[in-house]
Amino acid sequence: MKKRKFGLLISSVVATGAILAACGSDDEGAKDTSNNDTTGDNGTTEEAAGDFSIAMVTDVGGVDDKSFNQSAWEGIEKWGTDNGLTKGDGGFDYLQSKSDADYNTNLNLLLRRDFDLVFGVGFLMNDAVLEIAEQQQDAKLAIIDSVVDAPNVASVLFKEQEGAFLAGVVAATMSETGKIGFVGGQSIPVIERFHAGYVEGAKAVNPDIEIDVYYAEAFDKAELGKTAANRMYSSGVDIIFHAAGGTGNGVFTEAKERKEKDPNANVWVIGVDADQYAEGQVGDQNVTLTSMLKGVGHAVIDIANRAKDGDFPGGETIVYGLAEDGVGLADSRGAIPEDVLKTVEDYKAKIASGEIVVPEKPKEAK
Repeated sequence: MKKRKFGLLISSVVATGAILAACGSDDEGAKDTSNNDTTGDNGTTEEAAGDFSIAMVTDVGGVDDKSFNQSAWEGIEKWGTDNGLTKGDGGFDYLQSKSDADYNTNLNLLLRRDFDLVFGVGFLMNDAVLEIAEQQQDAKLAIIDSVVDAPNVASVLFKEQEGAFLAGVVAATMSETGKIGFVGGQSIPVIERFHAGYVEGAKAVNPDIEIDVYYAEAFDKAELGKTAANRMYSSGVDIIFHAAGGTGNGVFTEAKERKEKDPNANVWVIGVDADQYAEGQVGDQNVTLTSMLKGVGHAVIDIANRAKDGDFPGGETIVYGLAEDGVGLADSRGAIPEDVLKTVEDYKAKIASGEIVVPEKPKEAK
């Protein structure tokens, strides 16, 4: 039986929302496998800060997806440097998956390199984490965005639907055309939570809003995101919320190209997982309206601290929502008017208090 626990996220999660720069072009984690057969010193069971190492395996979106995987890596990188560790064996590291066939291999490689805690990042890694957990019952594993029912796995979930509700409120209130869009990665529960919340929030402030929904069925196909955005903007959509990882980068590309051609073009993007303001920069303008923040990096830090301190939450599911400051919206840098922000705060309070319960599945067919 799984034990469900509502964890408290570090209070700064929404305020800090990951400035995406430091590790965006770092490939070393994917290439540095020369020491894959190296085993550490098993002669001690002490797990002081300098003796506890952590690593992660990305899903197919890649570590530099400017979104989900990158947020997780930034959390690991911060935890490692804060604890005096360096990148590599005995410290902190990552391996990048180019296909789902890499998941099991990469998890095993990191465990063979004696990392004390290994994260599988993303719902798509569920089966691989479960298989490795059953094979290596002494290993400490964690998975983001899924639940693996095993005593040596900590499962981390977010109430994406709550943060997406706020994004929907912003989009429907600020749309000048009455048409907004949603671009999802794959049709999996976590993305459906984004979709459901976005629709509910938009309909709450404008029941007549039109919402164009597209699922790319891929997290690493920027060209599909660009094509979808082109179609949506051409049809009159003026604000698109993406929850598509690297595929969502194509949404930004399309919006920026339109802004470059016509500085007065009314096109906006709502980013996801981390503050994607930098992704929307076009000269002295920006097409990022806001971003729906998800405290992936801070959750990683939380789990790593607990594991290092001997309180690894294996067998537990920890959930972060608005009440736990686990999701929210990024600073819009003035793009969102104060009256709209006030409306957002009103809905945020109602959701956090339980007055509004946001559904996890879309009520409307895709």
